Amino acid sequence: MMTQNNSISHYRLYAHIGSPYSMKIRAILRYRRIPHIVLSRWADIRMAQEHVRVPVIPILESPNGTFQNDSTPMLFDLEKQHAGRSIIPQDEADAFLAFLIEDMADELFTKCMYAYRWGFPEHTRYIAEMIAFDNLFGGGRDQVEKLAAGFEARQIGRNAVVGCTPENMPLILHVANRALDAMESMVLDQPFLFGTRPSLADFAIYGQMTQFLVDIAAQEPCRTRAPYTMRWVSQVDDLSGIEGDWQGHGAAVGQLLDLAGSVYFPFLLANAQAFESGADQFSIEVDGMTYAQGPFKYQVKCLARLRQAYGSLSAEALAKVRPILEEHNCLEALI
Repeated sequence: MMTQNNSISHYRLYAHIGSPYSMKIRAILRYRRIPHIVLSRWADIRMAQEHVRVPVIPILESPNGTFQNDSTPMLFDLEKQHAGRSIIPQDEADAFLAFLIEDMADELFTKCMYAYRWGFPEHTRYIAEMIAFDNLFGGGRDQVEKLAAGFEARQIGRNAVVGCTPENMPLILHVANRALDAMESMVLDQPFLFGTRPSLADFAIYGQMTQFLVDIAAQEPCRTRAPYTMRWVSQVDDLSGIEGDWQGHGAAVGQLLDLAGSVYFPFLLANAQAFESGADQFSIEVDGMTYAQGPFKYQVKCLARLRQAYGSLSAEALAKVRPILEEHNCLEALI
């Protein structure tokens, strides 16, 4: 988090519609009715990147001149700064479950997004050109195509780094399908995971799934498998007029926790072990499918953050959440 002298009266969100985390934070700001503007042109984003340590988006500039660009700390900071229309469930146990699902969406579901976007060679140029068009928003075809070519090459070059390889694709798409199935089982009867108001978990899932609507490889399979969920994504884009209540969690949360227990926590544990031992790669096997990649330091922090949050729960919340986590094979990784 960095600051500069400033006197703006609203937030400035430096973001891009092709960024799932940008869409997540934009939707949160809209739902919470926090005054803001969105700046998406490349020149604005480059300027904002000078004020953060890691040059990734979204970047949120606060009225006090603070810049930050990690979406999870960002949303918690907004909770501290602004009362009303909280996205954290009132029940402490549900709040922890929402945080767990939010973390899984950010760190595991994003691999599904990346694979659909950059893992199908016949479609990568299209989305690269669309992203370049958005960033430049004028400047001519030659400039758009030049920026797109460089961006496409860089992103495809990262496929192996983020684990989006042909060998990993079966498990990645299996994860996407299970996430879609969980949401599709819910959205016709209840709009959100913890009631009739959205939580941080809903917004994190929404952010990743926004890209399923624009990436050609994702459009047909995702709409076919979960048509109402894809429509739900469009609804969540602006929930500024929605009022609702916390009503506890239902079966969809259980399905997502099953996914955490069978894929996400084994992934986090293997990643942490590989990072600590200095191994170049780790792998997990789920339902006969193998996933392998090099370890990431940030995801070691994610596991530590989840454990810290679990360890900070009150005795009453622990009594409620522990059997739920145990039922879905999530408990052992947290203790």
